[in-house]
Formats: sequence, structure tokens, C-alpha cells
Amino acid sequence: MPISWSVLPSPVGDLLLISQDAALTGLFFSPHKASHKHWDEVRASGVENPQEPVIAATRTQLTEYFAGDRTTFDLPLQPAGTGFQVRVWERLRLIGYARTASYGDIAAQLGLVPGASRAVGLANGANPISIIVPCHRVIGANGSLTGYGGGLERKRYLLDLEQGSALF
Repeated sequence: MPISWSVLPSPVGDLLLISQDAALTGLFFSPHKASHKHWDEVRASGVENPQEPVIAATRTQLTEYFAGDRTTFDLPLQPAGTGFQVRVWERLRLIGYARTASYGDIAAQLGLVPGASRAVGLANGANPISIIVPCHRVIGANGSLTGYGGGLERKRYLLDLEQGSALF
């Protein structure tokens, strides 16, 4: 199946939505630490199609999320990554709306050895489906905001949105 894509304006900037094989495969910020590569590749090889069913559902659900009307996402996801990365991303999806977890928490929940929080952090940073796979909900062990591919300002906005205190 061809790659479909669409750009969704949002309170955190333009979002590139990518689907293939009836699943969402990417959601990237602009700018994002690795997004220019994705934006360029997708626009060259894919078809802009905001009406493609997965893209349309993603647009609707994200719009509801940013309006404060949605706390969970119900979309078919197919993130590309290693087996370890996919395990981490699946665990991230279990972090509830308006909740946070540390990298160490995620490592422990996955049954990893102490000190594996760095590997969890690397997998978290490689997440290709931002917001929906809520990597923004992962924080430092001391409660601090740590690196975020979309930038710490966006991370703070998303966490504040979920707490009901985001300013548009």
C-alpha cells in the first residue's frame, strides 16, 4: 500500500501524520530533531491524503485531544523499530492521561536490570508516533522534564494540557 500523509496544524505546531497498510506509522512535529528527514522522504514518496481513513481518524482524535475532549486514542498503530523499542513504546501507551513515569519506572515495569533507564530513554527518543504513544509523559527520576524530540516547550505544553492548565 502506498504511504499516505497529511499535515495537521495544532497548538504545538504542524504535525506530519503518516499512514501505511491501514495503520498510523508516524506522527512528527515540525521542527523536530529528526523530522526534516521524514517530512522530505514522505512528501517525495507518499501521497497527501487527509481523507485516508487512518489519517482522517487521527486528525479527528488529535483535534479532540487538543480541545480537551479526548484522553485516550483508538487508532491502529504500526511503529517501525527494534523489538526492544516496540516493547518500550507499548509500555508508554499504558501511562495514563495526565500521569507521568520516569525512565527508571518504565525499565522496572519491563523487568529490565537496574541502570536500563538509559536504554529506555534512547527508545523513548526514537518514538515515531509522538503524542499518541505518549513519550511526553516520561520524566526524570527527580520529576524534572528531560529531553524531548519536539522540544521541552512542547513537552511542557502537552503535560499542562493534560492537567487542564495549558494556555493556547
